[in-house]
Amino acid sequence: MAPEIFMIIDGNSLTHRAFHAIPLLTTSEGAFTNAVYGFTTMLLRILSEKKPRMVAVCFDKGRVTFRHSQLETYKGTRKATPDELRPQFPLLKEVLAAMDIRVLEMEGYEADDLIGTLTTLAEKEGIQNLIVTGDRDALQLVSPLTTVLLTKKGISELEEYDEGRVWERYGLSPGQLLDLKGLAGDTSDNIPGVPGIGEKTGIKLIKEYNSLENLLDNSSGAGPRLAAKLSQFADQARLSKRIGTIVRNITLEIGPEKCRWEGPDYNTLLPLFSRLEFRSLIKSITRQMNQATDPGKREASGEETPAGLNTYRIEYVEAASPKDFEALLEDVEGSRVGLALSGDPGEGLTAAALSIPGGKNYYIPAASREALDFIIQLAENPGLGKICFDAKSDMWLMSRHGARLSGVSFDVQIAAYLINPGTAVRDLHELALKHLDVVLPPWGEVSLCARADAAARLAGLLEDQLREAQMERLYYEVELPLVEILADMEMAGVKVDSPILEEMSADLGGRIEELDGLIYGLAGEKFNINSTRQLGHILFEKLQLPVIKKTKTGYSTDAEVLEELAGAHDIVNYIIMRRQLVKLKSTYIDGLIPLIKPSTGLVHTTFHQNVTATGRLSSAEPNLQNIPIRLEEGRKIRKVFRARKENNIILTADYSQIELRILAHMAGDPVLLEAFREEQDIHTRTASEVFGVSLKEVTSDMRGRAKAVNFGIVYGISDFGLARDIKVSRKEASLYIKNYFERYSGTRSFIDRTISEARDRGYVTTILNRRRYLPDLFSPNKTIRGFGERTAINTPIQGSAADIIKLAMVRVWNQLKKRGLKTLMILQVHDELIFDVPPDEVLEVRALVKDCMENAIKLDVPLKVDMKSGPNWYDVKKC
Repeated sequence: MAPEIFMIIDGNSLTHRAFHAIPLLTTSEGAFTNAVYGFTTMLLRILSEKKPRMVAVCFDKGRVTFRHSQLETYKGTRKATPDELRPQFPLLKEVLAAMDIRVLEMEGYEADDLIGTLTTLAEKEGIQNLIVTGDRDALQLVSPLTTVLLTKKGISELEEYDEGRVWERYGLSPGQLLDLKGLAGDTSDNIPGVPGIGEKTGIKLIKEYNSLENLLDNSSGAGPRLAAKLSQFADQARLSKRIGTIVRNITLEIGPEKCRWEGPDYNTLLPLFSRLEFRSLIKSITRQMNQATDPGKREASGEETPAGLNTYRIEYVEAASPKDFEALLEDVEGSRVGLALSGDPGEGLTAAALSIPGGKNYYIPAASREALDFIIQLAENPGLGKICFDAKSDMWLMSRHGARLSGVSFDVQIAAYLINPGTAVRDLHELALKHLDVVLPPWGEVSLCARADAAARLAGLLEDQLREAQMERLYYEVELPLVEILADMEMAGVKVDSPILEEMSADLGGRIEELDGLIYGLAGEKFNINSTRQLGHILFEKLQLPVIKKTKTGYSTDAEVLEELAGAHDIVNYIIMRRQLVKLKSTYIDGLIPLIKPSTGLVHTTFHQNVTATGRLSSAEPNLQNIPIRLEEGRKIRKVFRARKENNIILTADYSQIELRILAHMAGDPVLLEAFREEQDIHTRTASEVFGVSLKEVTSDMRGRAKAVNFGIVYGISDFGLARDIKVSRKEASLYIKNYFERYSGTRSFIDRTISEARDRGYVTTILNRRRYLPDLFSPNKTIRGFGERTAINTPIQGSAADIIKLAMVRVWNQLKKRGLKTLMILQVHDELIFDVPPDEVLEVRALVKDCMENAIKLDVPLKVDMKSGPNWYDVKKC
């Protein structure tokens, strides 16, 4: 039988490493969590791999230890614990408590000393120790019964040290590492050692003399220079060894047996992970739990998860016969039900579950045509209110059978997103854990019924929160009806001209080859242009271009560096152009081809309604909102998106300068209000104000700079950012911003007021009262705090633009349906709506869309929409 493993973890070392290895993370409430997340992720991985029977985590306690009384400067060069890390230690200890892992700390001692004592106690009992740390000091503890797992890079790689590996690395035994410490010292702990003796020389000396004492007693044999140093600093060497020696005999109240580990307390751990917003860890933990026993046995026993966890116990009735269906219809009459469907859009529906007020639940397997027809009947009944978790996915599933899901009265996923937009919730399991304190069963009939029941229970809780946040109008008039609209748009799809797309791919491939030839010619040799190392060699060594930035691995050749070098050599311009064309070809042309449905020539993007913190929609597979239009080659990609029928047209409707109009409305700035009300060109007006010239004297260059200022203000731009964007000095950019705020004082007041209110409330709101919480405003880090302030300025404006175009989409869609028109709304791209219109509906739809969009909401300035039409998205002309 293999010996039991006692895993002892250096809490301080690994927490610091996790903090520096993982970018700052915060919860929606502003709590920093990156160190906790990194530590916990690594801990779970090691527990899974090593399967220890005993576990302890040791921490330092206080900054002063017994070592400071012997060496006052001990650790004197250490920087203070970062403000973002300090509050994470209590959170980590909460996690360890929830995992039922013993935590040790003792005044006057370091974590190393506790680790050393525990290993000694365990070795006496013949227990195998496994120390996990980022501190090489622990290698002195290696023995036949003690192994060290040492972090190698960040926290992702660990290297195992036994006696053989220590010898291989240093040529010394673990005990001799203390002698080495006496000679070489330790800069990280400010242990002096002997000046002038580093690790390499120290290893050589200890190998030759076997120990520090023997070396000091026979130092004359080390040569005149070293002998003098060893004689002068002998006491310092002995002190350094003593300071570096881990204490192994502290009197502890507990030993290895008190550190036995049986597993986490799931009832505490999962809600804590939910509070810390560790979604991936929640999924990982629940997956492990659900794999612990056979699913069939669990369902038969009603035990969905391991003992000790709040399980979702639910009773249900299976409805499979006409008699069952009649009983179900009687039960649901006049009710609003929780609905959950199972199946696949490609294969179809397999079952449905309904949760009825009062706690009754039905499971309906779609095993027969009769049962499937009954499910369709329920789904299409608009009088039966349905609570879904993800109604859009359910609509797709029903469409597989030519059916339409109607009567959706609540979408849990969308409501949860509105209440907390900073954390995209896409998992009913997480919401059930967070709000209902239960884990949903993962398999079978009981799982589907639990999903329906959880959705119904969550709806009541979330409705109260929407009411308290005054977001009922936003939810019921905009976001909820938008679910069906987006489903319709996805199902409609967009027609793609495949021959043109393939022609573009071939053309760009030829252009890229031409650029390769030009680049090789200027470089004087062939090389891998995609290799940062090889490109850096050509640019900065062979061509001697000025080095702008270096990374750990060599020269940086990122976009920012190349832009700065653009005028220095023709090769740089060719490289920039090549990168742009490669990106266009690989992502937007070649990446689109496999997504075209061969039978129809359509692509069906997925619109995400619950991802962005501002409320804007996003799209994926393909991302049709992100097709680059700065380059003509990028704009031409729009040519492949055309009307689906020969005589149909593509109609686009784009809000004109909507964010600046919203700024004018929110700020009440008299200059902005006047400009928009009098239909002046806002960028020309701003140029006139900033540069102090008449409207007639504004040049195109002035207007271009004023445009950058206008849009920069909306995004809280700094003088540095503006200077970079318009290629002027920082001093000049600062003057532009100063002049802007002097002329647009109402905007300055709005910005100051918005930031102040955001600090008071912790969030900002849009025109329709959409909230965005801003924990960054309270960060001790000045850079993060500045980002929070810029977000506070931009979100009300960008979020209100999202509100308005969504409101317009609902109104346009309602009018199209009301009038029985065949026009399809096929895309939404930021402030633009795109339609596929039959020829006989063009005039009516153009007027309808313009009216709905321009009158979606009443502002203090008019909303304007630019309309264009044509055979494809590229060749549209003003109409």
